[in-house]
Amino acid sequence: MAQLAKLLLDLHPNLSITVLIMKLIPDAELDAHVHSLTATRIKFIHLPSPETHKDLSPANFITNLVQTHVPLVKQAATNIVHYSTSVLDSPRFAGVPSYVFYASGAAFLGFQFYALGLHDEQNVNIFELKDSDTEFTIPSYLNPVSSKLFPTVMLKPESLPMMNTLARGLRKAKGIMINTFWELESHAISSLSEGSAPPVYPVGPILNLESESEGARGASKGSFKGDQVKEIACALEQSGHRFLWSLRQPPDPSKDPMASPTDYDDGSEVLPEGFLDRTHGIGKIIGWAPQLAILGHPAIGWFVSHCGWNSTLESIWFGVPIAAWPIYAEQQLNAFKSVRELGLAVEIKMDYRRDGIGSDEIEIVSAKTIEKGIRSMMEEGSDVRKRVKEMSEKSRKALMNGGSSHSTTRRLVDDVMNNMFTKSYEV
Repeated sequence: MAQLAKLLLDLHPNLSITVLIMKLIPDAELDAHVHSLTATRIKFIHLPSPETHKDLSPANFITNLVQTHVPLVKQAATNIVHYSTSVLDSPRFAGVPSYVFYASGAAFLGFQFYALGLHDEQNVNIFELKDSDTEFTIPSYLNPVSSKLFPTVMLKPESLPMMNTLARGLRKAKGIMINTFWELESHAISSLSEGSAPPVYPVGPILNLESESEGARGASKGSFKGDQVKEIACALEQSGHRFLWSLRQPPDPSKDPMASPTDYDDGSEVLPEGFLDRTHGIGKIIGWAPQLAILGHPAIGWFVSHCGWNSTLESIWFGVPIAAWPIYAEQQLNAFKSVRELGLAVEIKMDYRRDGIGSDEIEIVSAKTIEKGIRSMMEEGSDVRKRVKEMSEKSRKALMNGGSSHSTTRRLVDDVMNNMFTKSYEV
């Protein structure tokens, strides 16, 4: 959000921006990063941390977290504008237009609206389709999509209502800013514009290229337990290719469902015996990795990624092709888009699935499957790498003066300023 705020401020001298920050846990590193971003026309307000119940299911934990923050957001907004507001709905009745920043891609936004449409218009819950062998035509994707790639959070009866509520809220917005750019997702953006969604503004790629501490980047859940680690190690050794491996210890979800991986005191305890000696001079194992610095290094040829949207955009920005191994959230659909629709990635295991919070792996991906993915990098590498380099150039041009995202952001600012002085509009 801070990066987007700075872009908006650059385009209009009368804009000022206040960012409300919700934190799960105290984080001094994040506080320092936020302090470094404070400027004359941008202000950060740290909301108090309400009591949360960590023994809840993951979906209920998130729902509870949002609900307990609503009065805090309401009070902060009251202090800012001197009259009561609440999240997303009430500002519209008070004459204040609501614009949403959507941090995932346009294609997944289309998927959320597709799932909502099934529920509201056809009385079909998308989790009822999870065992179907049918591939589904979703307007924001060029190709039919298998239900095996649908996000786990939307395939559970207890969490789908939360996701549908979010999608309804998005439909009520005056506009949706999406962290993408036209050249990457032209089909998805067009499909949203042709549907019943609010106006969409592709303003990306919005990336934090200036600070790379672990706190500033946010947490990743991408870690594996011992059995899977051994399979990865065997695949790397058998492939014979050089590697840099960020190996981290999974948290104990029974203690904290939102905990993040940590570095091992001694990573050799989960590796095959003798692995470090046999791969000495070929590979290197580290803990937390400065991802941007690594992606920007000329020696990096490929990036094995879980396909979070931010990591996907970073990979494109630096022109590094992806070997896709998604885990949770919308990562399977991001991998599908990168591999099947854009040709910017190769597959390791696209339909691998694991909850992002508090669950074990459903399956162990074999060393043979992983090695096959590594070898496909070499066999398909030149064509994929060429496409990624071309998209990298387009991502940078999109943000330049006159580029697609720069022009869209300017249009967004004009629309916001015009709507601020509109006394009535459809609600």
